[in-house]
Amino acid sequence: MLLNKLVNDQTERLQNAQYHAWFHHHQCADGWITVAKKEKNVFKSYHYRPAELAPELSKWIGEDVYFSQNTFYKPLRRIEHIRQLRSLYVDVDCYLLNYDTDWVMGKLVHEFFGEIMPEPNLIIFSGRGIVLVWLIEPVPHQALPLWQAIQNYFCEQLKGIGGDTKALDAARVFRIAGSINSKTGTEVVVQYRHDYHYVLRDLQKEYLPDIPDNPNKKAKGRQKKVVQIYNIHRLYHARLLDLVKLCEIRNYDMKGYRETTLFLYRYWNCCFLGDPEDALNQTLSLNSEFKEPLSDKEVTRATRSAEKAWLLKNDKKADKLAKEKGYPGAGYNLKNETIIEWLDITEEEQLQLVSVIGNNVKRQRNTAAKREKRRTEGVKPRDEYLEAQQEKTEDKLLILQRAIEENPKVKRKDLANLLSVSIYRVDQLKHLLKSL
Repeated sequence: MLLNKLVNDQTERLQNAQYHAWFHHHQCADGWITVAKKEKNVFKSYHYRPAELAPELSKWIGEDVYFSQNTFYKPLRRIEHIRQLRSLYVDVDCYLLNYDTDWVMGKLVHEFFGEIMPEPNLIIFSGRGIVLVWLIEPVPHQALPLWQAIQNYFCEQLKGIGGDTKALDAARVFRIAGSINSKTGTEVVVQYRHDYHYVLRDLQKEYLPDIPDNPNKKAKGRQKKVVQIYNIHRLYHARLLDLVKLCEIRNYDMKGYRETTLFLYRYWNCCFLGDPEDALNQTLSLNSEFKEPLSDKEVTRATRSAEKAWLLKNDKKADKLAKEKGYPGAGYNLKNETIIEWLDITEEEQLQLVSVIGNNVKRQRNTAAKREKRRTEGVKPRDEYLEAQQEKTEDKLLILQRAIEENPKVKRKDLANLLSVSIYRVDQLKHLLKSL
């Protein structure tokens, strides 16, 4: 009898986990989904395609099982490998403030949902706190800065009841339904509220209207501050992508540049994620991909100053003091030239990067962009333009010749009016006519 109950309970928990994963990822999911299990405070993870996830969960269900809220284009749980952004979320650690979960839920329903923020699709009761999850129409990694801005906004609104500002990165995993929270011994339960998928841009327009569709557009007042923060997130994201791209170009053979690469990666991750612990874990993950990786101790020691610099960057006094001394601010404010010099990035490599580029590559891109803009706006390429100008000149020469033949004493002023050109241009055309 007891054995049957245990089997039935296990089966029910597995079904709960499978439904949770299906509800979250069934719509157009693409890429890899991470499943993780915490053992002795260390995450052991594996990655599955969406179609593989449900049957594979039977191997995982038990204590402290998590799954990723977004998908990755390769089986590595890092923000630069995001393939699809599929949800927004806020981890509400209300227990840290001694708030009862039922009281928090009542407050959310009556004061937040539909007012300060939209109603979430599902709420995960993780054992001590709750996680609010908003499903969105899938968007690619290029939307990450906008996604992060909305994440930060939602969390800021919930900070007073325990919103965790360190659980906002796109690679985050949360507990899955049916698993057991080993700290409390309780089963993770999910409340499903609706299945509508929000559109990221619609959320931005409704809750963060200060972010324009064109982030390069000039802004004033509060909008200027919001746009600046948004653009900074875009920059850090581009920096991280470039750093990983450089490693890929060099086939992860970074010997001679390992410490510098990992230092920059950890610092930019701290700035983007706002979570130094996760930034270190991501840095250790990148190091493991090198052909000749450093030991974990070497990585931690060689990049420790990155976290210190980030802490100073977020210290108002330190930032003010740095500005008084003539610096842009506390922390590392590295120019492209410095990064290129530190990592010996060639122009050929720069051509494959987004933000870490020198002046020559920048000029090439600006020229190409202007040329493309002229073409899209209907401006002819140079050869066609010159040919058209030649035709115009020949037409004017023909008109000029006939006018002079009809009246050899015609004045230059009258010819200029006839041809709609200046008197100086009439002299040029006359000279051309004599040379023919």
